[in-house]
Amino acid sequence: MERFWRTLREGCLDFLGPVTSLHDVQVRLLAFLDQHYHVAPHAGLVGRSPQSVWTAAQSERPADLLTDDALRTALTVRERRRVRRDTTVAVGGQDWELDQGFLAGRLVTVAYSLLDPADAPWVEHDGKRFALHPVDPVKNAHRRRARQDTDPAAAASVPFDPPGALLGRAVGRRPRPTDAETDR
Repeated sequence: MERFWRTLREGCLDFLGPVTSLHDVQVRLLAFLDQHYHVAPHAGLVGRSPQSVWTAAQSERPADLLTDDALRTALTVRERRRVRRDTTVAVGGQDWELDQGFLAGRLVTVAYSLLDPADAPWVEHDGKRFALHPVDPVKNAHRRRARQDTDPAAAASVPFDPPGALLGRAVGRRPRPTDAETDR
């Protein structure tokens, strides 16, 4: 790089003369590159010019033709996120909301495009794509959600009742034996 800047200064910038605009400098710089720098032999290229090296490389392997879809796919970022219980998820410092309540509390893949930052991100889960939209806090607060309560029968089968144990101890009752103790 130091050699390039020295060559540029000695071959072009020292001979600019009076310039009236940035456009004049740009035109003279491009003329210097095209007519001198790219066609002159370089020691770092073993006496070959940059133009001849570039042309030979392009004939051996042409540049990849990149389609819009391939570029969009390459510039899509995917991150793992946990959906909150209120079906919101944070992406890029902003909260987004899912309409699919069954994803609440689940770990999902959130994707967004760097090519179109104005586009809304989306969620990918089990091979399906779900749209995200900005959170409306008022609507989200009043939205009906499925209850996450446990089965009442399962709650009744819990062998330990902390408030009951404290109450029994306070009134002097002896603790009841557990099922494991009675089976002995």
